[in-house]
Amino acid sequence: MAYWFRLTILQIGFWLTWSLIPIVVEIIPAVFSAGILLFKQFRKKRLEMPAKMPLITVIVPVYNSEDTLFNCIRSIENSTYPSDLIQIILADNQSTDNSFQAFAHAQNVFTDLHMQLIHTDQGKAKALNSAIYESIGTYIINIDSDGILEKHALMNMVLRFENDYDVSALTGTILPQKKLIKQTRGFWRRLLQRNEYFEYAQAFLSGRTIESENNQLFTMSGAFSAFRKEALMSTFLYSTTTIGEDTDMTFQLRERLKRKVVICSDAIFYIEPIPSLGQLYTQRQRWQRGEIEVTQAYSTRIEIKHFFNNFLIRRMILDHTFLFPRMIWLFASLVLLLFNYSPVLLGMSYVVIYLLYVMMEIMNFVCVQLLLGDFPDERHFYSSQWWVALTMPAYNFICAWIRFVGIINSMTELSHWNSTKFDAETRDIRTVIRDDIYRFKSKRR
Repeated sequence: MAYWFRLTILQIGFWLTWSLIPIVVEIIPAVFSAGILLFKQFRKKRLEMPAKMPLITVIVPVYNSEDTLFNCIRSIENSTYPSDLIQIILADNQSTDNSFQAFAHAQNVFTDLHMQLIHTDQGKAKALNSAIYESIGTYIINIDSDGILEKHALMNMVLRFENDYDVSALTGTILPQKKLIKQTRGFWRRLLQRNEYFEYAQAFLSGRTIESENNQLFTMSGAFSAFRKEALMSTFLYSTTTIGEDTDMTFQLRERLKRKVVICSDAIFYIEPIPSLGQLYTQRQRWQRGEIEVTQAYSTRIEIKHFFNNFLIRRMILDHTFLFPRMIWLFASLVLLLFNYSPVLLGMSYVVIYLLYVMMEIMNFVCVQLLLGDFPDERHFYSSQWWVALTMPAYNFICAWIRFVGIINSMTELSHWNSTKFDAETRDIRTVIRDDIYRFKSKRR
């Protein structure tokens, strides 16, 4: 009897320890952040219109954008910002399709826009740098050619700059296009895209809004960001030696120049939803590699004692160091069963932790709803997808695995824009397992 009592106590102790890291590292901070967001939302200041609107430059890097470029340019035309105060530079980095024809068609249709197309070396960073030297605007705004601007996005960004002269750079809010999500065929693809939509909404309208409060924004979105030209020209421009050029630019401004970089949450840029799990796999590995490259270049010695006074170290520990125990827990469950741990208790621990993550998603859901108050259509779509909060922990767990693979691959492979695809990785894993089994059988013979 005493043995079983001690065993039960040990198992309960294990269960509490098991739950401690997600509770302390993610769930408690999420509750705290939600409270801050709610408080800030009710004290939001109204931005004042300047006496004279400035000239701005919109840079659109183009690479094989034949199918999307016209709609991207049309979204600039439909913007509430005065067309005569917008310089548009399309930086074509060696497209091999009919992107030029899409540009020519847009020139004929939108005759009031001031557009020019320049040809650059291949690579997004090189395209952006070439266009920056051609820009004449007070503010320089970059947008990807495969997305569209919300009609108030440019105006809201400029107003944010004009109302806070300490701000040197802004990132916008990125959301997948709800129209394309609705048109997606296939249950699993549509579920993937709805989870991605939730992820983007919470990452930008909740996560990055909190990061902005203390000038701790980790990265500006490469799809939609804006700069004061004088601040941008004080940097080394976009790095061509990393696939995380947007993160590198963020660190140049904030860490090297000590300038303020924040989010403009009411400036929305709509992107195409992720088409497949394979594309998600490639994209997130690229993000992970870029993050590691930039943090290695800018971080000092990472020590746990600086966890609370250095946000970069805190971010690295939370994003990477705690990623490994999450992976270990999954395999540890199988081992613990061999040590007579109760399968019921282990199963309950997973259920409880999952429900705690769902609770965290619901809190973020409420915060994002409030932040979408100025966009009723977007808020209605987001609200109608409330049930996605139930699947988000599973989606985030999949993304954590992809990031884990990205960390491993960054140690063994050279960095490049397109990493090994999901199907190829799966095929390689099957080959390794099959070879290992064959060798094991051969030795036993």
